[in-house]
Amino acid sequence: MLDKVKHIILVLSGKGGVGKSTVSTQLALTLAEADHKVGLLDIDLCGPSVPYLLGLEDRDVHQCDEGWVPVYTSAEKRLAVMSIGFLLKNRSDAVIWRGPKKTAMIKQFLEDVNWDELDYLIIDTPPGTSDEHITVMECLKTVRTEGAIIVTTPQEMALEDVRKEVTFCKKTGIPILGIVENMSGFVCPNCAECTNIFSSGGGHSLAELAKVPHLGTLPIDPRVGELAGTGKACVKELPDCTTSEVLRELVRTLTTVGQ
Repeated sequence: MLDKVKHIILVLSGKGGVGKSTVSTQLALTLAEADHKVGLLDIDLCGPSVPYLLGLEDRDVHQCDEGWVPVYTSAEKRLAVMSIGFLLKNRSDAVIWRGPKKTAMIKQFLEDVNWDELDYLIIDTPPGTSDEHITVMECLKTVRTEGAIIVTTPQEMALEDVRKEVTFCKKTGIPILGIVENMSGFVCPNCAECTNIFSSGGGHSLAELAKVPHLGTLPIDPRVGELAGTGKACVKELPDCTTSEVLRELVRTLTTVGQ
């Protein structure tokens, strides 16, 4: 089912709560706004947040002769989405599965979804370096994967865990496209001044240490947070904010890598 996908990109983080799913969804929306056909696969089975972030929680997944039909965000079908969240009765349901069942579900997502032709498939992964990540790598052995974007926050505790993700990528042969530092500073919605309420520069330092590109720094911006649940692209709704600038530059980088 992935033979018609031109570029596959993983979004990883060794730490939960760093905004990885927000980065994944806004990256997918930015690519779609740039007239690319995009797929977004949410394999965070225990915490599937992509349907909520895109305002798709009431949608159902259907089957056809070729497999599962993903959920499209618009009639233009520029962004297709698949998540276990579409298979749950409500958002409060817990997925209480052991490893083998998780593995089987991820294989189904990667092998049985009828993505059709895509320019980019963004795979939003759970935090850590466990069964889910190994399953993804085993399933992607026969297809070309561009690499991984690693998301971190600037705090030292988060950086310690994300370093493990860098090691995981290098040991499993996943190319690292670069590191994005998220939640770096708080942008005042009134004066637009950015204040470092935690610390800053951790993602840049980690990128230098790992000898990989630093892809950008995203602040905490309440205006961007308000887009959660709407399915709206930051680059369209807030074209002049720092987050939009970083997302556009990230898409330019991916386009260059994919050539």
